[in-house]
Amino acid sequence: MAGGGIGPVGVAKERAQQYKGSVTPFVVMACVTAAIGGSIFGYDIGISGGVTSMDPFLEKFFPVVYRKKNLGSKNNYCKYDNQGLSAFTSSLYLAGLVASLFASPVTRKYGRRASIICGGISFLVGATLNAAAQNLTMLLLGRIMLGVGIGFGNQAVPLYLSEMAPAHLRGALNMMFQLATTLGIFTANMINYGTGKINPWGWRLSLGLAAVPAFLMTVGGFFLPETPNSLIERGLEEKGRRVLEKIRGTHDVDAEFQDMVEASELANSIKHPFRNIMERRNRPQLVMAVFMPTFQILTGINSILFYAPVLFQSMGFGNNASLYSSVMTGAVLASSTLVSIATVDRWGRKVLLIGGGIQMIICQVIVAVILGVKFGNDKQLSKEFSIIVVVIICLFVAAFGWSWGPLGWTVPSEIFPLETRSAGQSITVSVNLFFTFAIAQSFLSLLCSFKFGIFLFFAGWITIMTVFVIVFLPETKGVPIEEMILLWRKHWFWKKVMPPLQVESESRGTGVGMADVREL
Repeated sequence: MAGGGIGPVGVAKERAQQYKGSVTPFVVMACVTAAIGGSIFGYDIGISGGVTSMDPFLEKFFPVVYRKKNLGSKNNYCKYDNQGLSAFTSSLYLAGLVASLFASPVTRKYGRRASIICGGISFLVGATLNAAAQNLTMLLLGRIMLGVGIGFGNQAVPLYLSEMAPAHLRGALNMMFQLATTLGIFTANMINYGTGKINPWGWRLSLGLAAVPAFLMTVGGFFLPETPNSLIERGLEEKGRRVLEKIRGTHDVDAEFQDMVEASELANSIKHPFRNIMERRNRPQLVMAVFMPTFQILTGINSILFYAPVLFQSMGFGNNASLYSSVMTGAVLASSTLVSIATVDRWGRKVLLIGGGIQMIICQVIVAVILGVKFGNDKQLSKEFSIIVVVIICLFVAAFGWSWGPLGWTVPSEIFPLETRSAGQSITVSVNLFFTFAIAQSFLSLLCSFKFGIFLFFAGWITIMTVFVIVFLPETKGVPIEEMILLWRKHWFWKKVMPPLQVESESRGTGVGMADVREL
């Protein structure tokens, strides 16, 4: 908006103490249905590692890797080093990166439900193509369609969960996405363990079963209510209030509704959210949207989840033993996420991120030392040290499961004001998928080159991200999502970065607004 006078400035004062309502069965069912999107994401992460270790799959699509694996390789770390095999895993995430950029305007203009439905349909198409694949082109096309589904699903689902949840339980309900993701990984590992014994078409069953949660997500999407934030942003204030009253279980929602209306007025005055998000007043959220997903991937967790069977086979485990070990890591990841759900709104985000980071560093260093001393080109791990490695990797996965796993999605999804929320989530998803693609494509080559040093490489990054959280991340526990913008002005560092409120309002072209009057 141009001109002087009072213009939309977003949430002008804190009303958190006036929020009423509680978790209703309605909001729980809506969040459970939406979180199915996370189970598909997890299933696709977990299924690729098991499938790429199956001989019938390798023989059909990657015969070079199949011969190298079965004829023996002098270098234990390089058995699976093949760019084509890496592309099978990574193509999904590159497609997701591109799709997430298109998903942002869809999510903003047509609502969170629209993106969830688009994601579900894309998943269905991708699963069908993969199950029926007759050549590498068809296989990769199916992975690309799955990637489109991930781009839309990961854009919409975390936003949906954050906006539906009451402020005091937003962290726990938002983690439904991560819990579903970990359960998807565990389910994929269990299915791989069973289908690995079905020759020669077990891999088709593994890939095709992704259609089950995709179908549930698509059908559920048609029955989900739209979030009140999205309805109000699109001018449907009366409908938005009715939904808000229904999900909070009370008619006394004036304070929360007013926050949403103020936020939507500003959101609708912003015509170019991606340009707006680059402004100085949005600098803290932009930094978090880039670094939180970057650091989440640089923990090295996806290397273990993607290639767990391959990694364990490289370390001398047999086919069944490697799949069994990956099932264990999947189970640990799923169960550890429950710890985060139970504690995130009591202990806060920072405590979990810092504690998880320290535990992951210790685990990565121990694995690197064991492999460096006891494993190499001409050495296999003894049974005793193999067990120790699996235990330490499980402890690493557990630390990720109750810290950076869920919170890498939760924190970015809850910190943006409404006017840049879809754009911010799009950046978060794009950055996550870019680094997921990069690690998926390069890990087997890095393992071949770095050998045991790959674990020290990731330990170094975890050290950096732990320091980052200590210094730059404010605690967001219990802060209403539409009042999150006020939090940054209280942080010792970000209050120096953000412009004065008067400058902020003028930068929007709105003249002197409510926030300026309060500041002056």
